[in-house]
Amino acid sequence: MTNTENTIAVFTAKNLDSILAEGGSGVWKLDPARARKCTYVVCTQNAHNAEAYADATEPHGSAFLVGKISRIIPVDDRWRIEFSEYAAINQPEVWGGHRNPVRYTTLDDLGVELDGVKWLPAPKKKAAATPPQATTAPHALTIREAKNGLAQTYGVDVEAIEIVIRG
Repeated sequence: MTNTENTIAVFTAKNLDSILAEGGSGVWKLDPARARKCTYVVCTQNAHNAEAYADATEPHGSAFLVGKISRIIPVDDRWRIEFSEYAAINQPEVWGGHRNPVRYTTLDDLGVELDGVKWLPAPKKKAAATPPQATTAPHALTIREAKNGLAQTYGVDVEAIEIVIRG
């Protein structure tokens, strides 16, 4: 394998089931252009997070999931890493105590071997229930807010949204 960054390693307090139910790993502060050049995401466990959403089940610092990245999508001012396939792995002490929970690296640098892993298709995220129709008038939006909302609604990258105002 080359030394080119092909992997995003994340330090997450979520467990495998939660990540799959949410449709990917995230939401992260990351560089989407750099992230889109990566092939894999490796989730490492933060078992010491005391937040209410934390549901870690693996040993602290261990790698427990590798996914083949399919999309990097905006979620508010952060990004979700979606994957088309994933494999559950069990590799202790992969997270090296880095301060930032997102790290661009390689599988080699992490010591993650893909030989013999069993790839499974990532489940499709369940569609949210349709929200009731708003009873109030719509509020004013910035172009950025509109693009982010449309990108989320249609499941495309925010860069794919073009807005034209004629007046």
